[in-house]
Amino acid sequence: MLWDALPDALLLARIQFAFTVTFHFLFPAFTIGLASYLAVLEGLWLWTKREAYLDIFRYWLKVFAVNFAMGVVSGIVLSYQFGTNWSVFADRTGPVLGPVMGYEVLTAFFLEAGFLGVMLFGLGRVGKGLHFAATSLVAIGTLISGFWILSANSWMQTPAGYTIGPDGRFLPEDWWAIIFNPSFPFRYLHTITGAYLTTAMIVGAVGAFHVLRDRRNERARLMFSMAMWMAAAVAPAQAVFGDMQGLWALHYQPQKVAAMEGHWETQRGAPLILFGIPDMEREETRLRVEIPYLGSLILRHSLDGEIRGLKDFPRDARPTNVPLVFWSFRIMVGIGCLMIALGMVSLWLRWRGRLYDTPWFQRWAVAMAPSGLIAVTFGWITTEAGRQPYTVYGLMRTAESVSPIAAPAVAASLAAFVVVYFCVFGAGMWYLFRLVGNPPLPHEEGPREDQPIRTGGITPGHPAQRQARQAEKQAEKVS
Repeated sequence: MLWDALPDALLLARIQFAFTVTFHFLFPAFTIGLASYLAVLEGLWLWTKREAYLDIFRYWLKVFAVNFAMGVVSGIVLSYQFGTNWSVFADRTGPVLGPVMGYEVLTAFFLEAGFLGVMLFGLGRVGKGLHFAATSLVAIGTLISGFWILSANSWMQTPAGYTIGPDGRFLPEDWWAIIFNPSFPFRYLHTITGAYLTTAMIVGAVGAFHVLRDRRNERARLMFSMAMWMAAAVAPAQAVFGDMQGLWALHYQPQKVAAMEGHWETQRGAPLILFGIPDMEREETRLRVEIPYLGSLILRHSLDGEIRGLKDFPRDARPTNVPLVFWSFRIMVGIGCLMIALGMVSLWLRWRGRLYDTPWFQRWAVAMAPSGLIAVTFGWITTEAGRQPYTVYGLMRTAESVSPIAAPAVAASLAAFVVVYFCVFGAGMWYLFRLVGNPPLPHEEGPREDQPIRTGGITPGHPAQRQARQAEKQAEKVS
């Protein structure tokens, strides 16, 4: 039968979760950075009274609203999959991860939901200070949300503060150790700076696109300039945090690092393999292009530091797809290097006074628009594929975590997700492209003051009544 040709339920469940979570994280990666950018723009407007900041704020506020909505909707699906496809994992880790995810809802989601309406629709209807507070609280809420999500995921990477009950469930013993587990601090910093760089690349690309079309557009020049400052400052910091994250991974997950580096043999003075083809059957990396000793220097900060190879670990404890880990890591690092280069070149052009008068650089910035999204995606692939074959590292295997569900059921839901996601979110992405395709102009459209504010239980008057009131006001002004 046709069903017999399907992969097993475990593989299909992994593909489904990988598809939905990858699709989902594209939106928070942009939302986190954009929320902070909006808070900075509004703060600068209040401080300097410069209307250009307010116009840019209104321009990106519309983008934020659409992106935030798609992030929320795409994230709801993930929680259902824990019950349908990963019920064993949910049952065993629920006492630890359940409260952590609950804290995310109570502290972050409620904060964002409570002030999002004021942020989106309150400009001109509430005081400036209150509106800026609402914008800032939404931005803080996105950072808090990232805090709890990264804490939960990091606990799965480096579990701590738990005991295992007689029934095999993970029971909390030390909440401080659970939340601030060994891998969490550097992973949080690395992820948040990645979100800021994602926003910088998109904002910079939009600004560069409109500068190319009209170099006199003050608002396009301003957003382009701010994005390049962010790239120049944050991209090098991102590399530092990435190095710190690599050091903890070397200590807690050495087989993941061995797969990332393509090393099969344990050796001192290990080279840095730039490119190669990891061969899992022959247990070697073929066609290697390498730099001698640099691998040990980066990972051990010593030319003769020892790096353990994959052959040092049992086959069933190694990453299940070494080529995927190897290449996704290189894509992430390669894009990071391009971001650093973009930021450094922008400083040089700014020093020479040619930041807005160098078309090739603006075209480069436009081409870098998706680079942040690509980098964070492949960074997550490196992290999650490198953790296999475990869901809770070293303690619970992925094969033990899946629900007792038939492959046809998972295949049907996966097909439905693919169709719905590309239709619904494809339409959302098309609308976002339309929004950013319009140039930022003076007096960007905001809330209209000539329309009644609809609150609970209040409906607007009849159109004829509104027109009569407007005519009376106009007559008063004339008299």
